[in-house]
Amino acid sequence: MKKGFFKFTGLVILFVCANTLVNAQTADKINVVSTAVPFLRISPDARSGGMGDVGIAIASDANAVFWNRAKVPFAPMAGGVVVTYTPWLKDLGLNDVYLASLGGYYQLDDNQAISTSLRYFSLGNIQFTNDRGDALTTSNPREFAIDLGYSRKLSSKSGLGIALRYINSSLAKGYIPNTSGGGTTYKAGSTVAADLSYYYHGLDDAGQGFTFGATLSNLGGKIAYTSDAQKDYIPANLGVGVAYTKVFDEDSKITFGLDLNKLLVPSVPTRDGNTLAD
Repeated sequence: MKKGFFKFTGLVILFVCANTLVNAQTADKINVVSTAVPFLRISPDARSGGMGDVGIAIASDANAVFWNRAKVPFAPMAGGVVVTYTPWLKDLGLNDVYLASLGGYYQLDDNQAISTSLRYFSLGNIQFTNDRGDALTTSNPREFAIDLGYSRKLSSKSGLGIALRYINSSLAKGYIPNTSGGGTTYKAGSTVAADLSYYYHGLDDAGQGFTFGATLSNLGGKIAYTSDAQKDYIPANLGVGVAYTKVFDEDSKITFGLDLNKLLVPSVPTRDGNTLAD
């Protein structure tokens, strides 16, 4: 079983790498993919942030609610809560831009668990201007997401997790005029999204071994900030991760981890000046 599992892991990683390489070689220039509510892709916990945003397959704790819900039944404690506060753009002298998060889980029994998380992103105080640079009004944009998840072991070595998330983004409100005599009425945007995740737990009783995870996150509808037909994609993502933990003694161990992510959002088409038919 282990041999088949590692073959599967290798094929997944090879596919993602090959897909990335082909895209890079066929593009003449960088085509940046942008989405709404990008705060959903910010690492909220210090351990994963310090490991280069690796969190899909590393050992489970309360932060698993932000990375891979399927890990929660394998957490060593029956329940846990985590609270984090992350200043953002501190080096630019901004003191009111930050990400705050709250997460927790509770294992109903040896095989299943429920969990929840809240992420709140403040963009600070922003001065709005028109296209001539004239000051119009000030605002305090903010975004948040709250979710509820359920996880269950499929066996002693693997599990699945699901989560349903409500997302709200208030970047601007009210009518903002422009110099041509018109203007746009902005409103808070909201949508609903879901996560689906898998986790393979290959650690022995000492906590040593391989772990693997795969997630589909933020699968949901687009978000709109105006009353017109223009809507923006949210950062739907496919992620796979693998980790290996080596235990030396009761007080020391080392973990090697790798996460690969692919945004499931179409890129902006490259224009060559030719007219394209619908």
